[in-house]
Amino acid sequence: MSQRIAVVDDHQLFAETLVLALEQEGYPTRRFAVPLQPSSADALLAEISDFRPTIALLDLDLGPFGSGLRMVRPLAEADVAVLVLTSAPRSQWGECLLHGASRVVAKTTALHDITQDVRRLSRREAVLAPGEYEELVAQWESGARAAAELRARFAVLSAREQEVLDQLMAGRTARDIAHQWVVSEATVRTQISAILGKLEVSSQLAAVVLATQAGWRLKRD
Repeated sequence: MSQRIAVVDDHQLFAETLVLALEQEGYPTRRFAVPLQPSSADALLAEISDFRPTIALLDLDLGPFGSGLRMVRPLAEADVAVLVLTSAPRSQWGECLLHGASRVVAKTTALHDITQDVRRLSRREAVLAPGEYEELVAQWESGARAAAELRARFAVLSAREQEVLDQLMAGRTARDIAHQWVVSEATVRTQISAILGKLEVSSQLAAVVLATQAGWRLKRD
């Protein structure tokens, strides 16, 4: 079966460079335009399927379309070798492998090395070093556990405490919050103290930094 390569990347110049390099290697290659709506994933997968690729080069960050992660499993299950290209830290690569990706590489990887991986995939050769799969999956699982534990801290905040934390993240002081809500400053400081205790931090700044790192946001109706 001839090797056909699909390139799914929303960065036009980068994608076109890949297509040109792979075509020079003799591989029929096609770049697929990334929709702006996440709901168009099925249509994109159908379009790729019609091309019948054996290898897909997939960007993990597809802009407004969202994460390319959801594309990995359907492609892998269709017997497409998926080479993920990403700017995400190495600690996040294991999730792609768990979804069926053959290999994950940084987008800063030299073009020569990317085409070398494609050649290996086309010959059905191993592209991961011994123990690399286990190492990357373990790193991701450790990070996922830490993220879950962090989210659990925010889950125990009361509705009012969440509102106070949201105000702190906006740069407001206890006095500002008290004035805005027409309550005593002592009441707000009691709520801040409860937030610090539940988040296991020692200062308002640390609470704000932790919330930012966790990607926490107040859910608004």
